[in-house]
Amino acid sequence: MKSRTEVAPAPESPASSSTTELPPSPIATLRTIELGLDDEALLQRFFDDNPAYFDAVHGEPAHPKEALEEIQAQPPAGWTFTRKWMIGYVDHAGSLAAMAIVITDLLALGVWQIGLFIVATARHGSGDAQRLHQGLERWALNHGARWLRLGVVRGNARAERFWEALGYAQVRIREGMPMGKRTNTVRVMVKSLDGSSIDEFLSLVPRDRPD
Repeated sequence: MKSRTEVAPAPESPASSSTTELPPSPIATLRTIELGLDDEALLQRFFDDNPAYFDAVHGEPAHPKEALEEIQAQPPAGWTFTRKWMIGYVDHAGSLAAMAIVITDLLALGVWQIGLFIVATARHGSGDAQRLHQGLERWALNHGARWLRLGVVRGNARAERFWEALGYAQVRIREGMPMGKRTNTVRVMVKSLDGSSIDEFLSLVPRDRPD
């Protein structure tokens, strides 16, 4: 998800148009903001203060331009999509408590990708991650999503357990994915939001069919 190649957006559907608003925070003490270039320092500080994801996936802490790259990154060339959302969950002090990247209609209408989802380490085990995901799920469903899609690095056991517990199912494995100092194997996982079958998903996104 770090390619900077510009990609032509997919045609907008009524449910996932530019009128879509940020998801409300399901945690009363947090509010949602849309992260942009003006928030680079805020996001970089969050990455620096919460290195667990980067240590587990990249084998090293976030580098000094990590936030800028995430803000500017676009899906790979040739992948259609409607919009990329950079969502921040901010506490009363103005610090980030969590962040998520969501890309709508990636590869097919109704397929929403969770590109990155990080909750502050101090909040692990509190249930906040599950509540924030539930909020994203409701928001996505209410705005036209039929499936949520993501990739989780094999061997990142905490993340694998988290996504499996939320009902995501593996559809394919992708090997040889360079990430920081590591080359990872990524499990592509999908969750149906409206009862649609995985077979229907795979008919729309053939690249995710198992080898």
